[in-house]
Formats: sequence, structure tokens, C-alpha cells
Amino acid sequence: MLLDSQTLQIVALAAAGVAVLSLGLVLALLLRFKRLSKAHQVLTGGDVGATFVEAVSRHHREAEALRTDVGRLRDDLSAARADLSDALRHVAVVRYDAFGDMGGRLSFSAALLDDAGDGLVLTSINGRSETRTYAKGVKAGESDHSLSPEELQAIGYASRTAVQPALTLEPPPRRRGRRLTR
Repeated sequence: MLLDSQTLQIVALAAAGVAVLSLGLVLALLLRFKRLSKAHQVLTGGDVGATFVEAVSRHHREAEALRTDVGRLRDDLSAARADLSDALRHVAVVRYDAFGDMGGRLSFSAALLDDAGDGLVLTSINGRSETRTYAKGVKAGESDHSLSPEELQAIGYASRTAVQPALTLEPPPRRRGRRLTR
């Protein structure tokens, strides 16, 4: 049984159509496989040969390690905050003339306090022939020793219960007297 030429043409066209359809399906499957392969790489973290379960397990371990690190950092931050509250970080200086006949505001009281108002006040009184320096302990903004008004002012500025005036620069004092000429 011989097939006529018209039947052979129809079979050839049908085979060509099936081949084109098969080629289209193969291309569609290749694109789909490529997308699935990229998704798999994302899920496995790029590990070649790793299964999805292994990748999820590894990510879970890494997340737990990060949680542990964050907990440790929280503890370290709490310890640093506690240490910082004990640091003498509130400082104020009050300069003044201790004696009426002295100028230049060379005497001073400096308060160094922590967050609780504990610390010390240093006072230096400058006279014509000598300078004396005193240190007094401060607990909760008060001292067992009597405090001068300048020391109380320095404690108020350091503990921010008083507002410190803005720094004003005074012009240097003018010298009176004769001018030397050459």
C-alpha cells in the first residue's frame, strides 16, 4: 500500500506542526526551569547541591545565632548604660574674684557629678601671695561640708537645676600709665 503524494504532504505538515509545537513547549519548559532554578538558588542561598530543607535548617541556625548575638548586645548595652550613669560627666565651672582687690576672676569652683548628683567640687581660691585648693565630696547634690555660694552655683549648673549664663568674653583690662616712646 502506497501512499499518494497528497497524503504524504499532509503527514509531513502534521509532523512539522508537531515539531514546532514541541519546540515551543521545550522553550516554555526551559524558561520555567530557569525561573525555578533561580528560585531554588534564592531559597538555598546559592549552595550547589543543597536541598531546600537543608537550606531552611541552615537559615534557622543563623537566625538563632543572630538572636543570641542581639541578646548579648542588649546585655552589653545595659552594662554600658549603668557604667555611664556612674561616670562624672556633668561638669560646670564658676569663675569669680575671691577677694575684692584681686581682678581677673582667677578663683574657681568646679563641680564634677554623675547622673545621681554624686561626685565632688573642686575650689581654688587665688590670692596675692598664695593659692589654696579644696575638694569636697557631693552626694545627691549636697555635701557634708559647708559649701560656698559659688560651689552651690557650680553644683546647680552641673546638675542642670540652675541655668548657666552664656559665656561672655570681657575685653582685656586697659592699662593706665605712661606710654613709652623711643
